[in-house]
Amino acid sequence: MNDGLDNLFISPADTLRTVMERIDRAARGIALVVDEHRRLVATVTDGDVRRAILGGLRLDEPVSRLLPQRDTAGHRAPVTASPQMSPEQLRRVMDHHKVRHLPLVDAENRVVDLLTRERLDGREALPVRAVIMAGGFGRRLDPLTRDTPKPMLPVGDRPLIELTVEQLRASGIQQVHISTHYLADRIKHHFGDGEGFGVSVSYLSESRPLGTAGALGLLEPPSEPLLVINGDILTRVDYSQMLGFHAEQGAALTVAVRQYGMEVPYGVVQCDGERVIDVQEKPTVNFLVNAGIYLLEPSVLELIPRDRRFDMPELIRAATHDGRRVVSFPVVEYWLDVGRFDDYRQAQVAVAEGAQRWPAARHQPKAG
Repeated sequence: MNDGLDNLFISPADTLRTVMERIDRAARGIALVVDEHRRLVATVTDGDVRRAILGGLRLDEPVSRLLPQRDTAGHRAPVTASPQMSPEQLRRVMDHHKVRHLPLVDAENRVVDLLTRERLDGREALPVRAVIMAGGFGRRLDPLTRDTPKPMLPVGDRPLIELTVEQLRASGIQQVHISTHYLADRIKHHFGDGEGFGVSVSYLSESRPLGTAGALGLLEPPSEPLLVINGDILTRVDYSQMLGFHAEQGAALTVAVRQYGMEVPYGVVQCDGERVIDVQEKPTVNFLVNAGIYLLEPSVLELIPRDRRFDMPELIRAATHDGRRVVSFPVVEYWLDVGRFDDYRQAQVAVAEGAQRWPAARHQPKAG
């Protein structure tokens, strides 16, 4: 039996939050719904959960609420195979059904292994180019940022931006551009050409601040999608899942979003005219907020004006007004915008408590 298989098992009573924790921990993009005898009932993918959230389900609701909605939408029964099949037979099953995950079950439908396409074929480079926006001043973290650009602030024993680069490498992304302006030499000296970090790094040098999207206008037109990440984000987002979602939706631009709840500190009265219908005591209002991570098709770059400040909200509006398909991708993994002192302290705690879950460093420290 494959090591760690138990970590993939969930029951219909488990919450969607538990499902995402299992998916994140196992790093396979899927969880397996089984009965008490380990017989396969259903599969739940990363994308299933994100679509359920966009459809209004909450993370504290059980998987049993998700399955009927998905089945109504035409979801087929799980595709399975026998562990006795040859690699070529297994590959044909995956190709025929267009699946990336293949549970292997015995004659009693008990799960004995889970095969992924990456495991069958060997991991390939992710066909994405990444851009890390690291040119800001980080004034809200002054005085820490007086001599250090915010993305270079240490989180644990490494700069914040290095954790991002290592996460990109671990996802199979090989080309990384970093936009720079404030204290740019600190970033360039640390990464160089990226060879010591297992990626190829180049720089988009802003002679003046160009905003959260303007630096993309400095790029030569790429042939592959662009993954754009704010330089002050600490996250465990699965970029391969985001790319799959982006392609599945036929999107020109995908915006990562995060659920954010705000408690109203009063009783909220719902009225129909002068008549009171209901009163909710200190309800929590949930929003989807911009998570600072985007996937863009190369054609979207033509909407960015050259050599002037241009922010991502402007690009999103320009894309929607131009009739491009813009979709949201819910982030359910760990995510933190390290913009304030409290956030910076939270980042230190997160990395210290879960250090084994962040990609290991690959570079050799520079002398001096």
